[in-house]
This record gives sequence, structure tokens and C-alpha cells, in this order.
Amino acid sequence: MEPFDAIWTNARLATFDPAVAAPYGLRDGWAIAVRGDKIAAILPPDDEAVRSHARSVDLGGRWVTPGLIDCHTHLVWAGTRAAEWEQRLAGVPYAEIARQGGGILSTVRATRAASEDELVAAVLPRFRALCREGVTCVEVKSGYGLTLADEVKMLRAARRVVGDSGVELATTLLAAHAVPPEYKDRPDDYVALVCEEIIPAVAAEKLAEAVDVFCEAIAFSVPQCERIFTAAARHGLAVKGHVEQLTNSHGAELVARHRGWSADHLEYLDDAGVQALAKAGTVAVLLPGAYYFLREKQRPPVEALRAAGVPLAVATDLNPGTSPFASIRLAMNQACVLYGLSPEEALAGATREAAKALGRGDRLGTLEVGKEATFLVWDVAHPAEVVCHLGVHPLVMRVLRGEP
Repeated sequence: MEPFDAIWTNARLATFDPAVAAPYGLRDGWAIAVRGDKIAAILPPDDEAVRSHARSVDLGGRWVTPGLIDCHTHLVWAGTRAAEWEQRLAGVPYAEIARQGGGILSTVRATRAASEDELVAAVLPRFRALCREGVTCVEVKSGYGLTLADEVKMLRAARRVVGDSGVELATTLLAAHAVPPEYKDRPDDYVALVCEEIIPAVAAEKLAEAVDVFCEAIAFSVPQCERIFTAAARHGLAVKGHVEQLTNSHGAELVARHRGWSADHLEYLDDAGVQALAKAGTVAVLLPGAYYFLREKQRPPVEALRAAGVPLAVATDLNPGTSPFASIRLAMNQACVLYGLSPEEALAGATREAAKALGRGDRLGTLEVGKEATFLVWDVAHPAEVVCHLGVHPLVMRVLRGEP
């Protein structure tokens, strides 16, 4: 009986294994041996099994990376906000558009009006675009329903879209995305609804594994977010936060206190926030698409985060109003050009660190023995091409849990 189900040979493995000192965690010419859905061995080219295995696949010296992970998306929505983009180009600030009833609330109106079937139809092209670029795990947030029925509708639509595609889905409840119009002057009452009705119902149906909040002056305060995090913990859900995007509200410190999986955006993060994330082991998720699309000037403190040892993930923030890009490769490119990441850091940010940001660092994100056998085969001369050369599609194969 063969000790492995298959061996993928003659590969340049960008393992992103921190134990491998070479750039990208390179194992040049090595092989991946798979048993079931797991990586059973990483083998040097002269290993006997590599030479003799009956089910071996010669990759011709191509580069292999872990599957890409988009750890922050708002994939499910209805309607369009292209007209708002025109407003922003004309100089109207995003915060002002939101106060006028635009921004998130305009998408809320369209999403509430859409049926679940209509949401599924709208989402499919965006999801397929991510898959074509090598996304093998995607996080999808709710947050455009802001009622129990509509938040549940969004999460169910996400499950239907990802379905049997082989892509792993991570669902996040973002009911605290904005104060809905019917609670305009009663935000605390809406927070009570989130804590007492929406979170318990979503947890009971196992529709989400984490709870997110938008902690900003135009959304929810730190005390309100703390109430939501406490409710999430009561129901066994992880937490994360949209924090320090437009102002320094000290939301990152709140996320860190609650041992959150990730703190996302972080343009206005201060030194205290950096140290809090480092101490808690919380991942910083960089979202350069929104920074670019909103023409922001305040960069996240990447150098300080790096120096403090905070893991740096990269994601699309795919959404209709502030980052309408269904391209994880573009997000990595933007992280390099706008934030100063190296291509290696950007790829690690969409693999190893993104897995941590979704609570999956123990089984996804690197090519290591015991991890899931989900990886990508690229027809490139150097892995930086994946980040640099946009508009072409060098991905030649996806292997999902051991199956091509």
C-alpha cells in the first residue's frame, strides 16, 4: 500500500513556513506528499518516494504557494454606489455622504429590498472573480441588512454562493455596521437589539463564527462595541473590528482586550494601539483598496506594526462603496505600492497571516506537514510576479484539500 495518496514533484515551494529561513520559505525542487486532505510530507528531490511513487505529478519547476485567503470581504450586497464615487471625486467626504443617507445605508436599502435568490445572483460574479485569482478561503460579512431577517438572509446567501465550490467560507456577523434609519436617534436601542436578538439567533443557527463592529464616530462608540463583544463571547463567537479607519477611536485597544482575531483598516492607529495588538497577538488586517478608493492621506503605521511583531494580513475589503475590487492580487499590489510591504510580506499577508485573522492558522496558510493540502500552482518565474503582473492569469492549478 502506497504511504501517500499522491506526490506533487519538481516544484518550487513557497511554503511561508517561518521555520524555513529562505525568502518565501523556499524549498526549491521539493515535493508535496498528500494523504487524504492533509500534507503528509515535504520531501527533498532525492527522496525515494519522490522517484518511485505511482501517483506523482511533475509540476515542471513551477512555483507553488498556499491557497490565497481573502480575510475581509463584504461580498453580499445589492445595488450600486457608483454615483457616490462621483461625489467623492468632486470632493465630498465619505463621512458627509454617510450623513446624507448615502454610504452604507444606501446599500442597506437595496439589500433589504432584494430576495435571497437575487442576492445570490448578484454575488456569483464577484465570487468567481476571486476564485479565478486563487482564493481558496473567503470571509464574508453581513452588515447591509441591519435587521435579524436581513442579516440572516445575507449569511444564508453567502453559504449558497460558496456552497460546493470547494472554497472554504468564514462567515462574520456585522450587524453593527451602521445605525439603521429606524433607530436613527436611538443607537443604544439598536445595540440592544444586536446583543439580545440578532447575535443569539445567528449563533443558534450557526450562521456565523465571529462578530465584527464598525467602531467610529459615524457608527458605534467604544462602549457600544464593548457591549456587542461581550454578547458575542456569551454565545461562543470570536470578535474582530473595523477600527481606526477615519479617526483614532481606540477601537484597536478594545479588540485587543477581547483577544480579537483581527483589527482591520488601522489608518489612525496610535502607538498604544500597536502595542495592544502586539501583546494580544491580534492580526492587523491592511485594506489598501479602501485607502486608495477614498483617496486617503493617512497611512496605517506599517513600520511600527512590523517592528512590534504584529502579523500583517492583506485583504480586498470588497464592498460596493469604498473598495469595489474583486481582486486579492490587486490588494497585494496596493499593499506594496501604497503601504510599503514587500511582495513576500504581501503574499504572506494573503496566506499565512490571513489564516490567523480567521482563526485558521493551525491548518491553513502555509505548506507544512499536518496542514490542509490546499495550494496553488503558478506559471511564473518568481513569486513576486503574482503580486506585480496584474491583468494576466498565471494560475494554472488549484489543489483543494488534496484534490486538483
